[in-house]
Amino acid sequence: MRNSRPRNGRFGHIMHFAPTAFQNLLSQAAGPGGTLVFAGSRRTINSIVLLSNGISFAIQVLVFLCIGSFADFGSWRPNILIVLSIIAYAVGFGWIDVHTSEKWHIASGLYIVGLIAYQTCLTFWTAAFPGLARNTVEIRQKADEYRAGLITKDEFDVVDSMKRSQLSNVAFYVQSVGEVFILAIIVGIMFALDVNASEANNNKGLSVLIAFATAVWLVLSIPWFVLEKRRPGQDLDGKNIVLAGLGQLYRAATEIWSLRQSLFYLIGYFLLGDSLNTTVTVIATLQNSIVAYNTLQLTYLLIVGIVSQAIGIYSFWAIQQRFSLQPKTMFNFIAIAIILLDGWGMIGIWTSRFGFHNTWEIWVYQAFYGLLVCPWYSYSQIMISEVTPRGKEFLFFSLFSIIGKTSSFIGPLVSSAIIDASPSGNNSTPFYFLFALSLASFVFLFFFVDVPTSRREQELFLAREKARLAEREEPLTG
Repeated sequence: MRNSRPRNGRFGHIMHFAPTAFQNLLSQAAGPGGTLVFAGSRRTINSIVLLSNGISFAIQVLVFLCIGSFADFGSWRPNILIVLSIIAYAVGFGWIDVHTSEKWHIASGLYIVGLIAYQTCLTFWTAAFPGLARNTVEIRQKADEYRAGLITKDEFDVVDSMKRSQLSNVAFYVQSVGEVFILAIIVGIMFALDVNASEANNNKGLSVLIAFATAVWLVLSIPWFVLEKRRPGQDLDGKNIVLAGLGQLYRAATEIWSLRQSLFYLIGYFLLGDSLNTTVTVIATLQNSIVAYNTLQLTYLLIVGIVSQAIGIYSFWAIQQRFSLQPKTMFNFIAIAIILLDGWGMIGIWTSRFGFHNTWEIWVYQAFYGLLVCPWYSYSQIMISEVTPRGKEFLFFSLFSIIGKTSSFIGPLVSSAIIDASPSGNNSTPFYFLFALSLASFVFLFFFVDVPTSRREQELFLAREKARLAEREEPLTG
């Protein structure tokens, strides 16, 4: 959903409008009092949204613990993405009849389950990029040159890193451009439904948009499911798939201590991801209130955001390619933009003149977020691949997702508690916490994560694993 994910053109629209539909029904059900009983306590609307996010992310941790490590084995891993997508389709189409305030409890369930399905789909989608990059003709040729001694290890690593950056950024750029055309269709649907005529029409419009976005997701995902080459993963070595997956997850959790740079990035990813996820959620709740949940205006805002996102991702990749910059350099620029975002929000604690209190600020936010922050969703994943041993992509992406989801439910829960504890119920108060968290995580990542050192650690990690497998096979051959 819109709070912790890239605006993915393939299936992002359901996650743009579902949070708005959910918050809209909560607001109507709460009435002038602005509170509802949720999870055993009376809470504000923003607090309920944040708490729902926390519940969803907590469940995602369990999901990744169960299935995350299995995807590196055999050739059946695409089935995981297919099953999760089917669940998301069901949730998306389920929204079509949920557009009145008395159904806010149902909306809560759809929101939480939809967020789980979306985030898990997104993780397995992005985890495929390193393998796709390393199976391109260019990288295969460079690998042959490296084995023949024609290029050095460092030269091969640079080419490999740039190819992973290219595939990830181009994919997100193409999705963004495609999303603009989808949004143009959505504007036409909004006028056909006359969403500005009444509250009921606006409510219905949100539900229809979610269902339409789900249909787009379904149609665009089928070619990938049919045409994807099911490249084999690791050999099960005679083990049960469940035991093999859990065993690999255990080894990753224990051996990551020998991959110090991977561990350091894991910590920084935990902190900065938590800050960004919660920041976007808090701003989204403020935005929805400012525009009074108007579906048409939210769509126009989204068009600005998506166009800015396409420009931002393309520009980041063009600059990286033009000046041969490392992914971490680009990542650092994005982290600074996140800090500025939280700093601006923090101003809104003390004054209503600035700090996400005005309509013009929301328009500027959409452009700023698209241009300078959205590349996070590409470069944070590229950085994971930078610190991941070859052949362990799905395992380590799942491990990072587990940590990311853990952080993602801590941040919303803390922010929800901060709002509830505020005497005035100020919805901007979480920015105190978020600004400090963003700044601290950036400083940690800047000084402690070194990619060349990580590559050396990965080589030693894989050498130890190869030696362990050789020792296991030796008694059989002897």
